[in-house]
Amino acid sequence: MNVDSMAVNILKRGVEFDTKKRYTEALVCYQEGLQILIDRMKEECDDDVKKYLKERVEDYMGRAENIKKLIAKQKESGKFHEQVQIKNNSTGHSYKTLFGRFLDKDVQYVIVEDPYIRNFHQCQNFLRLCELLVTSCSDLKKIELVTTKDNKSADVQMKYFKELRNNLMKYNIQFFAKYSDTLHDRQIVLDSGWIIKIGRGLDIFKPLENKFCLGVYDLDLRQCHETTVDIMHSKHVKQSS
Repeated sequence: MNVDSMAVNILKRGVEFDTKKRYTEALVCYQEGLQILIDRMKEECDDDVKKYLKERVEDYMGRAENIKKLIAKQKESGKFHEQVQIKNNSTGHSYKTLFGRFLDKDVQYVIVEDPYIRNFHQCQNFLRLCELLVTSCSDLKKIELVTTKDNKSADVQMKYFKELRNNLMKYNIQFFAKYSDTLHDRQIVLDSGWIIKIGRGLDIFKPLENKFCLGVYDLDLRQCHETTVDIMHSKHVKQSS
């Protein structure tokens, strides 16, 4: 039977993520695919087609519920770990795609640790992250950045941070930049418990060929460097000072 191809593709992708143990991504796909099937089932008049759609809905709803329980169990035991391998020159890895599913109303403050938020394109990547946080986390109160000081252009770096701080104040969000000479780890810590560790930090995107090509604004179209993203959960995340 001809089930909506969009739902089929989304649900197939969910199964692929499920098989790779990328459970949170699988859950998002199952939920999106299920909504399409449910909407289609409500509009269907043919009883046979409606019965087929109902069976598919019940099947994938069962898969989604099992994943929810598995994620909850792993979070409770502190053993949740999901890994994404980003291949060299691959696309489809914007910040929203990588970890946007963890950004919601439960997130009130975020700590970003990345030693290389110094020159213009690195600060611009951080700005893109801040945009995503502001649009996704409705109750966001504070963003804290821990990075290293750019000894060659410290004034310019501080200027970028000051401008960002003043802008975020318009959204009632506090921004603090702290400097560390020994910082090496790269991670994003959400007070909801999620911890996203990116091997290269925010600087995963390759330079564009020119300023008028795909990928200038949509980061899912930008080629990436090879790196690994590890996603974990802790009931006791680092507290902001």
